[in-house]
Amino acid sequence: MLDWILLGIAVAVGGGVGGGGDDAGMAARDGTAQTGTAQTGTARAQMTRIAEPQTPLGRFTTATEVRPILTATRGNWVAVREYGGQDLVYVTHLMAWRCGLIGLRVGLNGGDLQDWPLPPCHADTAAPNALLPEDGLPYQGHPAGSVDSVQVKITYDDLGIDSATFERAMVLIP
Repeated sequence: MLDWILLGIAVAVGGGVGGGGDDAGMAARDGTAQTGTAQTGTARAQMTRIAEPQTPLGRFTTATEVRPILTATRGNWVAVREYGGQDLVYVTHLMAWRCGLIGLRVGLNGGDLQDWPLPPCHADTAAPNALLPEDGLPYQGHPAGSVDSVQVKITYDDLGIDSATFERAMVLIP
């Protein structure tokens, strides 16, 4: 049932190629492939990527299906929690919709964006976006009080890019 509700939201918001972010890396609307540039750490590396097929299957595993949801829930992309003498930066929401993504980069306090590894989709299961124990933790620890802002850049599997910056107060979990 939830799948149908989210699919309805996706259609209402205008799913499909386009919407939000930088269109420079967007796949061509006629279905031809384009290439994108990825940056790793401080070194810039040219990588050739080809946009993945965007046929919606109702499993929320493509940018076409995931983009409208992530656009509508942008305020939930990240969270910061003070716990155990640390600032924990969570990307749980993005991990839960990762099957439509090919890249996640996170930066703190205006610093360089760093790659955040995305676990594989579990396409052979009933819930491909599920987070399993072997997928790792959806957060990173940092010194207490050190996170003032979080910058996020996501790359969809159609090579579209979206980004946002969140001030600590906007995403701090009480």
